[in-house]
Amino acid sequence: MLNERIEQGVALLTMDNPPVNGLSLALRQALWEAIERLEQDGSVRAIVIQGSERAFSGGADIREFGQPSALAEPNLPQLTQRIEACTKPVVAAVGQLALGGGLELALACHHRVVADSASLGLPEVAIGLLPGAGGTQRLPRAVGLATALQMITSGTPMKAAKLAALPGQALIARCVPAAELVEQALEFARGTMDCPKLSERSVAPDDALLNAARAKAAALAYPAPLACVEAVAASTDRPFAEGLKAERAGFERLMATPEGRALRHAFFAERAAGKVPGVAADTATRAIRRVAVIGAGTMGSGIATACLMAGLSVDLIEPQPEQLERGLKAIDKHLGAQVDKGRLSEDKAAKLRSQLRASLEDAALAEADLVIEAVYEDLALKQRIFQRMDALCRPGCILASNTSTLDLNAIASATARPQEVVGLHFFSPAAVMKLLEVVRGSATSPEVLASSLAFGKRIGKVCVVAGVCDGFIGNRMIERYFEQALFLLDEGASPQQVDAAIEAWGFAMGPFRMIDMAGNDVSWRIRQERAKAGTLRRAQPLADALCEAGRYGQKSGAGWYDYPGGTRLGVPSGKVEALIASHRSRLGRVVRVVDDQEICDRLLLALGLEGERLLAEGIALRASDIDLVYLHGYGFPRWKGGPMFELMQRDPAERAALQARFAATPHEPGGFW
Repeated sequence: MLNERIEQGVALLTMDNPPVNGLSLALRQALWEAIERLEQDGSVRAIVIQGSERAFSGGADIREFGQPSALAEPNLPQLTQRIEACTKPVVAAVGQLALGGGLELALACHHRVVADSASLGLPEVAIGLLPGAGGTQRLPRAVGLATALQMITSGTPMKAAKLAALPGQALIARCVPAAELVEQALEFARGTMDCPKLSERSVAPDDALLNAARAKAAALAYPAPLACVEAVAASTDRPFAEGLKAERAGFERLMATPEGRALRHAFFAERAAGKVPGVAADTATRAIRRVAVIGAGTMGSGIATACLMAGLSVDLIEPQPEQLERGLKAIDKHLGAQVDKGRLSEDKAAKLRSQLRASLEDAALAEADLVIEAVYEDLALKQRIFQRMDALCRPGCILASNTSTLDLNAIASATARPQEVVGLHFFSPAAVMKLLEVVRGSATSPEVLASSLAFGKRIGKVCVVAGVCDGFIGNRMIERYFEQALFLLDEGASPQQVDAAIEAWGFAMGPFRMIDMAGNDVSWRIRQERAKAGTLRRAQPLADALCEAGRYGQKSGAGWYDYPGGTRLGVPSGKVEALIASHRSRLGRVVRVVDDQEICDRLLLALGLEGERLLAEGIALRASDIDLVYLHGYGFPRWKGGPMFELMQRDPAERAALQARFAATPHEPGGFW
């Protein structure tokens, strides 16, 4: 847990708590005991604390979250106070990263020698908290009010080299190459007798800066950012000890907020999602260096872009020359936008672009490690493509479909190697959206599944494993959600009222704005295919009428909203009002007043109820996986935790009453509620 050696009068303490030196109770105790002992050791003149090659410390040990050991003494605030009070110089040798409590530990040391490539940050706001071990008080004293506010309220880490260049900073004593970190830290420790304390420095007040930060934080929907601002403000107007009390009080308040619980739920959900039954941690994964994407439409070009941005070589295959040209232009537009935003240099963008080959033929499939089919939702078409993939792809190549609704097992049956077939369901725009549903077919091998998860991680996606059913997790649930949205139009609501209600609750985008962005024709085509196959669960005549009128959404300039002049901000449409009125008349519906609470209850309960069914059927592995799908793929507010977390916060009796009320509606599909 803590290794120790003494070199020329300097004690070197090496934290050893894999994977990122989480500050567990055992490690805190070991550090406390070492400081106590070494302070009394006459042969020791200074102490250096270092981490591992992977991290100085990633902060609190997540395995202790919610456990009594997280608060057991010495807790982290006590440990930081003890280190700062040491009468011998304590030097932090910070490599790779120091996050959260890890940075607070380093701030409590008297000096910090930091690798120039290291990342330093206080990301607690992302889990609904504020730094609780002196971070809001010491960081402003180390880097100034403006930088501390930015780091603490955003939670975004900064590179050590940038921090070291700040005028007047007291955070970094030496910024050194990573290979020289320990040597330089030991040399620094041997050459100093000073024990400067950040707690004894002052912070220049700036009311204008603080008020601007307050206004920005207050506009957010959860309390942690504003609480962070107030804790930092305490560093400017009161003694250090009083500031610590204010920080601790804010931390304890945030621990009890529903938003904080939801954010921590999301944090743990992301860590649990990679644990898949039947796939051992040491399962071999296949090297994926070249990816072939079949189809250069919106999804195909987006998938190709995501792969290129991760440094992979890509073949984009599209038999239609005009479509291939459009796909290439979309890729070039994305790369150009990254250059314009300063995220890529022109040289880097050119290098990535050079790794793309475009072809009207599919011979390149023979070179691929992974092939992703991304054509429109037609089972027969996909089966023909998979037959061709089976014939051309080398043994060991992973065959993936981007299908969003179709039976992956039926697609896999078109090949002689169903064990190599997996679903990789990207979300539009594929180069931007974080979610990747990894669909495990009945024959998908553990090695293929593990390799697919590793691929998703490499291209920056949050991966959730789903079983095979119509729509998998996300789209199966969203259909029930959209059914309820249409029901609300039948009853008297307008598209803009439904959208406004759920957006006020917290969604990034309401159902009608969302489907206008995705394209109404996509779901229309799926309904038509299901009607032919006799599998259509519920007709949607109003949505069909919208598409029959050519109102496909943003791409056609008209959907549930009008988009004049190509704007993405839809405006209410008189033509849609007329369509809805005609539809209600055909139904013989008497319009009633629908309030915003009913809108939210119907939409949210529909998601949660279908999620429970997915769990019962084994399509989703865990409730938190469902929440991740909605947090990363459908604009569900992170500070609400996800549809399953939201469902669990409801009083069971109230939920049952709502379901009984909705089930009593005569025209609801039988049995849903």
